[in-house]
Amino acid sequence: MTAHRGITAVSGIRVGHATDVHAQTGCTVVLCAEGAVAGVDIGGGAPATKETDLLRPGMLVERAHAVLLTGGSAFGLAAADGVMRYLEERGIGFDAGVVRVPIVPAAALFDLAVGRADVRPGPEMGYQACLAADDGPVPEGLVGAGTGATVGHLLGAGAMRGGIGTTAVPLAGGVVVGALAVVNAFGDVRDAQTGTIIAGARSPSGEFVDTARVLLELEGELAFGRAPTNTTLVVVATNAALSKADANRLAHLAQGGLTRVISPAHTIFDGDIVFALSTGEAVSNLLALGAAAAEAVARAIVRAVRISNRL
Repeated sequence: MTAHRGITAVSGIRVGHATDVHAQTGCTVVLCAEGAVAGVDIGGGAPATKETDLLRPGMLVERAHAVLLTGGSAFGLAAADGVMRYLEERGIGFDAGVVRVPIVPAAALFDLAVGRADVRPGPEMGYQACLAADDGPVPEGLVGAGTGATVGHLLGAGAMRGGIGTTAVPLAGGVVVGALAVVNAFGDVRDAQTGTIIAGARSPSGEFVDTARVLLELEGELAFGRAPTNTTLVVVATNAALSKADANRLAHLAQGGLTRVISPAHTIFDGDIVFALSTGEAVSNLLALGAAAAEAVARAIVRAVRISNRL
């Protein structure tokens, strides 16, 4: 495990992990307690989510106070209750008159086949992740939501570890775009510069199996011992001022980072999702922000698998 500033280089962002090493699961919280204009984009066909509809343009609430990324499949979404409790205790949330309601969108990945299927993140783990959150270097690798993450599921169970990675891309005028990615992909992860596979499905002899090529040459249906269940979870944050519509567009543009380094991405077996958060008032343009977000996401994904597999 290593630590890197990454997404916490964006003002107003704190990150915390809670990890169960024995059960091979955990959760990660991205706190933006002052509130961040939030958007979302779902690229895969198998998402497990909470409060994502609220982030779309036209909905009442514009700001989120945290984003939870969790293992445990849909069971793990219960960890969001602990995040809400932490925020409520501190008087943070949407002012509904009689109470402040913390807005905590969440997304889960499937890691139940890696460790113990009967142990999943819950409210206490979500609360502990909040207590651990700070704006310093973010621990990366097999930690938090990335603890049980794997990649390369073409031949069944994940051939290599996925994990969690983060990075940040600076732009002109003091603008920063950061990304945090939890990599649990059906496909392979490729080096963005060379296109070579660095993590993914492997044959019994240990050689990489090019998942995309196999699918192109496939005749008929794939046969799996069990249905593949995967997901790459991403949070992108910037200190640039964005409207809610722009935040949703930024999340969509950031999906380009997934397709750049995961092959194939956005499959029917993946719940690929990107959250976008705007915490500041810096001035930038969406074209530059989108390019930076895609680059940050691609780098974060590659960092995750390199660190988790000690490549």
